[in-house]
Amino acid sequence: MPFARQLPAYGDRLALITPDGELSYRELARRVAATADRLGPVRRLVLLAGANRTDALVTYLAALSAGHPVLLVPGDSESTIRSLTEAYAPDVVARPHADGTWDLDERHPESAHTLHPDLALLLSTSGSTGSPKLVRLSHDSLQANAESIATYLGIDETDRAATTLPMHYCYGLSVIHSHLLRGAGLVLTERSVSDAAFWEEFRAARGTSLAGVPYTFDLLDRVGFEHKRLPHLRRITQAGGRLAPERVARYAELGRGSGWELFVMYGQTEATARMAYLPPHLAAERPEAIGVPVPGGSFRLQPVDGHGPDVGELVYSGPNVMLGYAESPADLGLGRIVEELHTGDLARRASDGMYEIVGRRSRFAKILGLRIDPQQVETLLDARGVTAYCAGDGETLAVAALGNTGEEARIRRLVAQECGLPPRAIRVRVLSELPRLATGKPDYEAVRHLTCAEQEETTSTGEDLRSLFAEILDRTDVTEESSFVSLGGDSLCYVEMSLRLEEALGHLPANWHTRTIRELRPLASPTAERPEAQEWPAPTRRARSAPGLMRALRSWTAPRSWRTRRTLETGIALRAVGIVLIVGSHIQIFDIKGFAHILLGITGYNFARFQLTDAERRERVRHFWRSIARIAAPSMVWITGAVVLTDFYDPANAVLLNSLLSQGNDRFDWAYWFVEALVYYLVILAGLMALPLLDRLERQYAFGVPLALMAVGLVGRYDLLGLASARPQLSPSVVFWLFALGWAAARAATVPQRALLTAVLLLTVPGLFQDQPLRTALVITGLGLLIWVPTLPSIGPLSALAGVLASSSLYIYLTHYQVYPYLQEDFPLTALFASLVLGVGYAAVVTRAARTIRWL
Repeated sequence: MPFARQLPAYGDRLALITPDGELSYRELARRVAATADRLGPVRRLVLLAGANRTDALVTYLAALSAGHPVLLVPGDSESTIRSLTEAYAPDVVARPHADGTWDLDERHPESAHTLHPDLALLLSTSGSTGSPKLVRLSHDSLQANAESIATYLGIDETDRAATTLPMHYCYGLSVIHSHLLRGAGLVLTERSVSDAAFWEEFRAARGTSLAGVPYTFDLLDRVGFEHKRLPHLRRITQAGGRLAPERVARYAELGRGSGWELFVMYGQTEATARMAYLPPHLAAERPEAIGVPVPGGSFRLQPVDGHGPDVGELVYSGPNVMLGYAESPADLGLGRIVEELHTGDLARRASDGMYEIVGRRSRFAKILGLRIDPQQVETLLDARGVTAYCAGDGETLAVAALGNTGEEARIRRLVAQECGLPPRAIRVRVLSELPRLATGKPDYEAVRHLTCAEQEETTSTGEDLRSLFAEILDRTDVTEESSFVSLGGDSLCYVEMSLRLEEALGHLPANWHTRTIRELRPLASPTAERPEAQEWPAPTRRARSAPGLMRALRSWTAPRSWRTRRTLETGIALRAVGIVLIVGSHIQIFDIKGFAHILLGITGYNFARFQLTDAERRERVRHFWRSIARIAAPSMVWITGAVVLTDFYDPANAVLLNSLLSQGNDRFDWAYWFVEALVYYLVILAGLMALPLLDRLERQYAFGVPLALMAVGLVGRYDLLGLASARPQLSPSVVFWLFALGWAAARAATVPQRALLTAVLLLTVPGLFQDQPLRTALVITGLGLLIWVPTLPSIGPLSALAGVLASSSLYIYLTHYQVYPYLQEDFPLTALFASLVLGVGYAAVVTRAARTIRWL
């Protein structure tokens, strides 16, 4: 190994800083050479009990420099050492005695195995389970990955990295390799970052680098890392599992302010350590990405059935790819049988070249930085008389076991001891019968849900929150850290989501759309009545019809549903009532006008809630365009049909340009002014928010920006520039101030701010509708409710019906013009009902089509 053999070249540079003193490269090289002499020139398999101690590191480097393959195992897991010693019969076992002295147990003077010339290192694929399946790594792989990491991190001889991760873990080992390669120093410690003594050692050593898995960052938060004074810190690296994007962004910003950089990295043992890294200048802007391939490596996406063309299995190629797996001593003589690494991760490549992980194909799970094989855990439990199914979800290990009540603690303790996981990361449920699929195979998805039951009260509805979010938003990447807005939810699916969530939780928490699923779970009401959940199982995605329609009908017949008291968001109530009054007024059943302008304010209100999220700028803009597509595409399809089949509309209507091109005064030409205005506003705002300066201003002045736009909109309201059309109250330039007012209402957080908006409302609405005082009063009242009253009292079936109408309101508005003219004179009530039903049906068609072709 070049980096192991070149240690003497760095002379008196500081190599190791340990609790027992310092060691120069010259002294380290001397000790490595002495141990290499003892191992001898004949290649033998060395099993090494890894530890962040000088003796362990010296033995490791001695074996590599002399060409002896190393089987590196956790030094603190006696069962793993024993099981791998039995499985592979190593020629030398290097481990400490009980008194701390180091011992080389030379069992064979020559190797009992055929060892391939390229074989350098064997690492476990599944944490501390003692699985005999090992990764075979070559000398070239270790050297290439160390050079790659040292290059993109910019490591030099002045760096000093703390060994915050265990040596037997490929990530922790890569820290050692990359720093020794460049003649940098290692702060060799076994202390945790949660230990105050660690920080004393790190400061005294003038440490420059820290490495951590997601759990390390949990510990950093607990010890108040952001307040620590670390003047020599240059970089923090993160790998070993997904760190929530919001935490990536937060640490990236913390680093910018403190003078260090955050490197988010992606890797697997099978690639020696690293395959990708996120350049630190993008960490705050693209925290959801894994970044770009490491120097010398490359990715490709292999298509996977059931996923779109932009998603595939991530396949990596590079000199650091393993030779292959070993499952027995006979495999140690094999050469390279793997040319590229199929990671098992589903990914996509974004337009900026960054790769993003969107899911997993295999059962392996990386939990708190450890790669766990649930099948191996099942085997271990079976050997101890426990029949179980195990599944990992990236954060915890779920175990469903046959047994008696009260055995959960014993099983959790067994798993923790064998896997090296803390008990808090293991969920256990004892059952009388294990869940199986119809085929008789284990139902691992049921295992995950069953083990959540005791910890997550909200699953008593029979519908887990992750499944609920995945169903309604049609997403496969829902995690505990997901929220409605982070998953791209908007006003078109917000209604159904709010009603379903209220059923699941028993009430609707404030600001639920911005809260993560993890935050929502504890908010479930244990005494809430949920009659629907007991009577009706949650439908599959394929069984869904119009958004919320079947659930509304079910709730009318569900036992006690009339007694189920609920609340209904004011915006939803106004959308539902508004669409009925708009259609009814057009049919001339009654004459109550003004709700279209109220709905315009509500669209601004929802724009602020669902478009202007905490996501980074590019993701925001992508969300804008998806929402524009969801409105414009079905509108243009329907209106084009109306233009072709009737004589009521000008072709400008079909492309949503009537407000700009037509100055006529025909009633039907202006039928779709609302849709046109909404699309214009969203397109213009998408362009503005794509500018970094405006994006920053909006984030900094959340209430001030819509207030300023409302002031600009008032110029159009009074047509000071002469831009109004023949129907001024329907002109986009005239009514934009109502959209901005709704936006500001969503951002108003104090009584004075709401009072200011109310004053603007009272002063500016009068005069918009000439000689129509009722219409004026209705608009003021509706938008006043939106500003001041977040929810209204309701009952189960009323909320369900309102949900159907509100979620379909856009489509009812689109389609009713092609229904009521043929029925209004003879059957006005039938015309109203038919208009509503057709709109709900079109909503179902659009929803199904969007999910089928994935245009959104």
